Amino acid sequence: MSHPARLGLALVAVLAAGCATPGGAQAPTAQSVVVGSCGKQLTFTSTPQRAVALDQSSTETLLELGLQDRMAGTANVKTKVLPKYADAYAKVPVLSPKILTAEPLRAANPDVVVSGFQDLFTADRAGTRDELESLGVPTFVSAVDCPDGTTPAFERLFRDYENLGKIFGVSEKAAELTNDQRAIVAEVQAVKREPVKVVWVYSVFKGVPYVAGKGGMPNQMSTIAGATNMFDDLDHEWPETSWEEIARRDPDVIVIGDLTERGNLGDKASEKLAMMREHPAVSQLKAVKENRIIELNGTGMDPSVRSVDVLRGFAAGLDKIAGRG
Repeated sequence: MSHPARLGLALVAVLAAGCATPGGAQAPTAQSVVVGSCGKQLTFTSTPQRAVALDQSSTETLLELGLQDRMAGTANVKTKVLPKYADAYAKVPVLSPKILTAEPLRAANPDVVVSGFQDLFTADRAGTRDELESLGVPTFVSAVDCPDGTTPAFERLFRDYENLGKIFGVSEKAAELTNDQRAIVAEVQAVKREPVKVVWVYSVFKGVPYVAGKGGMPNQMSTIAGATNMFDDLDHEWPETSWEEIARRDPDVIVIGDLTERGNLGDKASEKLAMMREHPAVSQLKAVKENRIIELNGTGMDPSVRSVDVLRGFAAGLDKIAGRG
């Protein structure tokens, strides 16, 4: 990967801030903000003013925290941002409509890069985290993408809000966001429902369905709403499976993610439903015959500020199917 000789004034300023230590990290001071992020300790001696968000979830989180004036760019936003963010989003440069690579990222002169996913930091994408750190640019990755085996996904998402609040000096707003979303989780969890078995069909690529596994946010959504995710035996977030395996597991309810704006064949909820109704085995499932189907926004199935809305929609769908909605 190419390395420009000059990184721009803003990036040089980052390198100059504080007292540099080997590897580009900064020595903590009494005024430093230090947070952990997916195996790295990030130290900030000043509040970032040129953040770059690498994906939709991190973009919308920063906008929710009111940080649009401190964003030097976004990328990889696959659907329209929520209407409440539209005006703020219009102020932020779009560095790439797809996955961001190193040169446009560095041209934006970021003082922090925020991502929902570790795999956006590779040599052929934004650059590795170590590489960016050596240039004095800290990289924040959502805790949801780094499960520790004990902390539930929503709690890791709330930890993101807390840490970003510290980094950007908006802890009060971050706490308000956390409290509001925690209340929605508690509201859904308080309703006692009959246990049901559910399969979450997120996307279909070349006819192959991808479902929510143990590592994804929908797995915890299922537990919160009193349901069982039938693919919780698979560790991946969105593992590949087959229509035959979905039929074999015979779910009581099927959740379909709608990713219409992404534009790939099989992204629309209607396309997924048509595939299920045409499949010789899946079409015979009671869930399909009785239309025990819940259609939800697919973007919110990934960890983001939208996730509580998907949780609430999932619970409402279960209640409707049970005759309570």
